[in-house]
Amino acid sequence: MSTLTVRVWRGGEDGAFQSFDVPQQESQTVLDVVTHIQREIDPTLAYRYACRVGMCGSCAMTVNGVARWTCRTHVTRVVRDGALELAPLSHLPIIRDLVVDMRDFFDRWARAKGSFRGAATRREPFAVVRPDTRERRAIDAGIECIGCGICYASCDVVAWNPDYLGPAALNRAWTLQNDVRDVARQERLAAVAGSEGCLACHTHMACTERCPKALSPTAAIAGLKRMVAGAVWKGKL
Repeated sequence: MSTLTVRVWRGGEDGAFQSFDVPQQESQTVLDVVTHIQREIDPTLAYRYACRVGMCGSCAMTVNGVARWTCRTHVTRVVRDGALELAPLSHLPIIRDLVVDMRDFFDRWARAKGSFRGAATRREPFAVVRPDTRERRAIDAGIECIGCGICYASCDVVAWNPDYLGPAALNRAWTLQNDVRDVARQERLAAVAGSEGCLACHTHMACTERCPKALSPTAAIAGLKRMVAGAVWKGKL
């Protein structure tokens, strides 16, 4: 049986990599490798996972320098000369080992006004939103984001600008800006404009290239830029 040499980040921000030898198995995922280390070699290793089938995104890590869902990443796709390097997601504070603090990530959703605000009450009929409208199609293109943080960890602008809202928060803002039932669109547009919002995006498309759900935050951010430009032209911003 062949063996993988796996370098795993241990500790906090000032930690270091530790090497483990792991048996290589057929159809083995990177999450399988991490689980083997924790269960068979070092039970103190900290990492996150939940569903194991690519639905929750909680197992996201940096694998050989690239942010990925480890449950859907097969070792044979990413191994280099029999070696793997596993690290926590970039641009987020490290709690311990492969676990990062996601509060900064979700705080940006809040800053981008990423929650729906409607005006209807429970006593009114359900709103009907036709699926063939331009707005609904725009929402459908970005609504499947599950907040895994892959795009955020892959974004060059986040690395340069620590105040940047990031692609996930802006993608969420775009879906809400296209929701005809939402009544906070003007307030939200003001929140995502400027040097910390959509105008900071350099369109490198790393977020789109890395999204495990095949979404395009780049397109969503471009849509927000058009909305901001239109609002400025009309004197509403």
